[in-house]
Amino acid sequence: MAGFSFSCCWCLINPPILFSLPSESPLFLLPANRQRGGKIGELVVSNAHSNPKIINPKKKSRYGQTLSPYDSDEEAELDDESDDDDDDWLLNDDFAEVTEYENKKPKSQKTTIAKKGVKKEAVKTWETDEDDLDNASDKKKKKKLEKDSWRLDGRGKVSTRKHVAKLYPRLSEEIDIDPKWVPLLDYLSTFGLKESHFVQMYERHMPSLQINVLSAQERLDYLLSVGVKHRDIKRMLLRQPQILQYTVENNLKAHISFLMGLGIPNSKIGQIVAVTPSLFSYSVENSLRPTIRYLIEEVGINENDVGKVVQLSPQILVQRLDITWNTRYMFLSKELGAPRDSVVKMVKRHPQILHYSIDDGFLPRINFLRSIGMCNSDILKVLTSLTQVLSLSLEDNLKPKYMYLVNELKNEVHILTKYPMYLSLSLDQRIRPRHRFLVELKKVRKGPFPLSSLVPNDESFCQQWAGTSVDKYLAFRQRLLLKDFANKYEKRG
Repeated sequence: MAGFSFSCCWCLINPPILFSLPSESPLFLLPANRQRGGKIGELVVSNAHSNPKIINPKKKSRYGQTLSPYDSDEEAELDDESDDDDDDWLLNDDFAEVTEYENKKPKSQKTTIAKKGVKKEAVKTWETDEDDLDNASDKKKKKKLEKDSWRLDGRGKVSTRKHVAKLYPRLSEEIDIDPKWVPLLDYLSTFGLKESHFVQMYERHMPSLQINVLSAQERLDYLLSVGVKHRDIKRMLLRQPQILQYTVENNLKAHISFLMGLGIPNSKIGQIVAVTPSLFSYSVENSLRPTIRYLIEEVGINENDVGKVVQLSPQILVQRLDITWNTRYMFLSKELGAPRDSVVKMVKRHPQILHYSIDDGFLPRINFLRSIGMCNSDILKVLTSLTQVLSLSLEDNLKPKYMYLVNELKNEVHILTKYPMYLSLSLDQRIRPRHRFLVELKKVRKGPFPLSSLVPNDESFCQQWAGTSVDKYLAFRQRLLLKDFANKYEKRG
């Protein structure tokens, strides 16, 4: 690394959060009083996550993304080919779909990445020749492995940029590709990454395309071994291409060990990593552990429940909890008179509320519940029991369910304080089919429809309420769904 320097992006962080970079990455901590405009007591962190000389923060990508030197933890649709079932482990058809109310970045106009100023010589990565292969120490073995890694398909060594342009024509038009990158591009292509994806990775973090293919393979193999799905690697690399530079021994294993230490089952580790790959860029000792301590000591989450909270919302590990917790606690306390214990229960049951917008998420739903006749104490009971109400769509979930509750089920709104779960159930998959099925069987008495019949699973419902087989109920529900779909189609036509 002698004689090698990076142009670093500077971040003022208060309280300090130290990023955990690869062992080969330079990290300099400078006294805040030496920085222009810095406040005494603040910590200035310089890291090599991105190079502002390569990525202009004001520039737009031809693929509709803002080119920023900083990573983002926001969940965004990265491309049109994303898997629709990536989050199946969080959803169930019988329950209502949730809507996230985080702030989204506006889509930018497509522009072309200028190749001006890009040198033909490849910029050195953070890895040294000795660090290229994490486990190979013998020089002869290294040379043999490097020679064999030129092309994964055995077509021989790519030696000219002209040849590279034939292999990756679209990518070559966007950036100046060094032939040494080709083995890595070939390997990453096995995860479904295409030329447009490589451009996105280059824009987000250029050095990620300069990693030795064997080092990259070792790191991704490790992630696969801890439960990350093959299909999720593409999404992870597009969001956090720096993962290719994080060594197994010095970074990946330490972070996986940290998650296991929270009591998270091995079967969930891969899902958490896939949802929040940016956690690898945070120091375990200086950022992640302090976050857990804050949850326990300041928020009031029981130590035995911390692992469950992280499983429900892995993004909580990379949030500024001091800000998100205090603003939402103060809002609920002032708006509804919520005691601290009630807000802690909300966070424990649905920690996602810590990144829901107050103006776009909390207020509209609270005001809707008020508009249908619920007082603050009733609203507080509902939110404490079923906090995910704050994530449900007003137009597609809450309003239609309320109308069905009053008009079809003949219930008063106050029943929701006793059965708040009603608001979380799917109107099409659970509420309407069971109601109509009991009506057809003439099992419904006059008066309010019993909401308790909506709570049990299908088998218990058929035994206790319908007195018939599950197959008969499922066939009825299927016919009802098809009929409703046909009616909606006719209205649209």
